[in-house]
Amino acid sequence: QVQLVESGGGSVQAGGARRLSCAAASGYTYSKMGWFRQAPGKEREGVAVIYTYGGITYYADSVKGRFTISQDNAKNTVYLQMNSLKPEDTAMYYCAAGSRITGFTWTRREAYNAWGQGTQVTVSS
Repeated sequence: QVQLVESGGGSVQAGGARRLSCAAASGYTYSKMGWFRQAPGKEREGVAVIYTYGGITYYADSVKGRFTISQDNAKNTVYLQMNSLKPEDTAMYYCAAGSRITGFTWTRREAYNAWGQGTQVTVSS
């Protein structure tokens, strides 16, 4: 069963904005939800995370001040608002969710046990 569904990807010009959504399937709850991205030929990297019970957030240095992760508990949905987009933000963006304490930092894929299918974001200069 698909647990996470992303949406909101697309093409945008540099300096523009885009909002990604990640909806968790009904009945699934997670202690943290994050966004990763992977550009061609590069490793998948953690972009942002939100700890769902306290709302604490963390960001990769490359997106601090430009991206904002938020949650709507009523809709079981997490958002990634991306502003001031740059061509280097071009990547496939993946939603990830974790329901277990793993001991891995939030930037590690091993910290999550559910993944979405990905949504492409392309930023043109």
